[in-house]
Amino acid sequence: MSSPRVWGLMCPGSLEEVARARHWTRDILSGHPCADDAELIVGELGANALVHTASGGGAGTFHVTLSLSPQRVAVSVTDSGGQPYEPKVTEADKDDTHGRGLSIVMTLACRLNITGNQHGRTVTTELHSPAAGATAC
Repeated sequence: MSSPRVWGLMCPGSLEEVARARHWTRDILSGHPCADDAELIVGELGANALVHTASGGGAGTFHVTLSLSPQRVAVSVTDSGGQPYEPKVTEADKDDTHGRGLSIVMTLACRLNITGNQHGRTVTTELHSPAAGATAC
């Protein structure tokens, strides 16, 4: 069995960097059946890091990690901390313009794991590759 291939990208805390992280993800996963979902997840988690943590402040950053194996794609986004609480799914009203990101991520991903604390959290999602015959979540 081969080891997963892993890529990492450190992004300064600005909204333009979320777009760069999405393009980077798309380039790495070019032609992969999970590329669209992974790109969307990177965008949602990157934006959440900027809006809800110190990542969006003056010297803030967020880090994206992609891990690719024949059966799975893992997407992780690590923020700069600053919040005492863990990210959670919220129930957005139909007219709200925010509040659906983590729900979207949980719908796309087979697994979601949150680690860390107020000094920095990592949200990791796992997608299974249908082309590789991976088992469903």
